[in-house]
Amino acid sequence: MVEPRSVWDTPPHKLTDEQLLTMRRLLNNAGMSVCAIASPFLKCDLGDAEAYEDHLAILRRCVQMCHFFDCKIIRGFTFWKTGPAEAVWQQLLDAYAEPIRICEQEDVYIGIENEASTHIATAAEAERMYKDLNHPRIRAIWDPANEVYAADGELPFPTAFERMKPYLIHVHIKDAVKDPEAEGGARCVPVGDGGYIDYPGQLQALVDMGYEGACSLETHWRISTALDEDLLNRPGGAAFSEGGEESSRVCLGKLKAMVAGLRV
Repeated sequence: MVEPRSVWDTPPHKLTDEQLLTMRRLLNNAGMSVCAIASPFLKCDLGDAEAYEDHLAILRRCVQMCHFFDCKIIRGFTFWKTGPAEAVWQQLLDAYAEPIRICEQEDVYIGIENEASTHIATAAEAERMYKDLNHPRIRAIWDPANEVYAADGELPFPTAFERMKPYLIHVHIKDAVKDPEAEGGARCVPVGDGGYIDYPGQLQALVDMGYEGACSLETHWRISTALDEDLLNRPGGAAFSEGGEESSRVCLGKLKAMVAGLRV
């Protein structure tokens, strides 16, 4: 399965119908399918009405992609972080009213990804948002490494994972460690090498809970040169992909070894 973030140097919502047809043909020939659309939905400024309308258009295009590829999940965010989430809490909740209506109408789900660059940076903040929104169309995309990058992040597993567990719809896999000298206070490492996340324990917990969704490998680590913070916050395109295949193969090898050791 794949989770398209950019294809042919183009973000998913800007792919043409012809490109989507080509993409589906290539996936079918490879025996693969789409598990989720990795959209940049609501990675924009809170309070910017024009940007918000633009992002609703992104959501609607990604809904069309979901129908085209027979998947149900669109990734979403919570606007660029400008201060404490608490200060804009009701605005964040209100901003999801129209997306929820679209999801209900179109039978899709938004998986919110908590990320340090956005208002909902931690699992604790995300848990509160899911509870306050209280809607089955808004679910959680869980990425343990994002908790490492968040200033107030908790231990990713099991502490933060337990917060996400009731809302989980999709999982991203990358590994990171705290590093005060690195940009953002953390750096990515090959999956399983960090130790802080405890990926064997995290993967076993997914098996034990009967998780039936997908796990997307997000290779933010590079063998040679580390990605800069701007690319980490706005991943996609050729610049982000450079060196990604070799690094991904390393991570996949480590991931396969961990999966082979799981109790099922």
